Amino acid sequence: MREMIRLLVVIAVFSAVSGGLLAVVQKGTKDRIEYQQLKFVKGPTIHHILEGSSNDPLVDRFKLPDGKEERNFFVGVFDGKADVVAFEVFGKGFGGDIGVMVAVNVENDEIVGIGVTTHSETPGVGSRAKTDPSLSEQFKGLPIKEPFKVKADGGQIDAISGATVTSRGVCGAVVGSGEIYMRLKKDIIEKLKAFKA
Repeated sequence: MREMIRLLVVIAVFSAVSGGLLAVVQKGTKDRIEYQQLKFVKGPTIHHILEGSSNDPLVDRFKLPDGKEERNFFVGVFDGKADVVAFEVFGKGFGGDIGVMVAVNVENDEIVGIGVTTHSETPGVGSRAKTDPSLSEQFKGLPIKEPFKVKADGGQIDAISGATVTSRGVCGAVVGSGEIYMRLKKDIIEKLKAFKA
């Protein structure tokens, strides 16, 4: 009986120490992991849609609460003004969620650019939403409040050939970004003041 109690105590102590060490490691590496994900997963898309900005949007960023979640906003400085923000939203694709980064000019509420960050779409078909600019280019210069739909659904966006569901997912994400943007616009503009020269 004593041996069983001793074994139970040893297991409990080992579990507590291991759990504590894991918590310390997780806390110590959280910021580095987040930055690495930004740099290598989302970063290329952010830099592409904010091409020509005089700052590094991966460094110049802020967070805002949105209901139960916190959203990252990446700042683009053009002609000396911090008037563009990019943020990620998700739409439903054929293979799962599609991450879409949307950049908006806060002065005229127009889309500066969009790009797919993550997806689980079919290689060579739906995956082209990330690599083929023909879909993303259609959103440039359009008002963020538009109810975007593919032409097959009565909208104005040409779907990628063979990937209508993926194209619908991208449109849905951009529509969702408009709702988020309008809801948080006042806070976004307030935060952007800190980035103005």
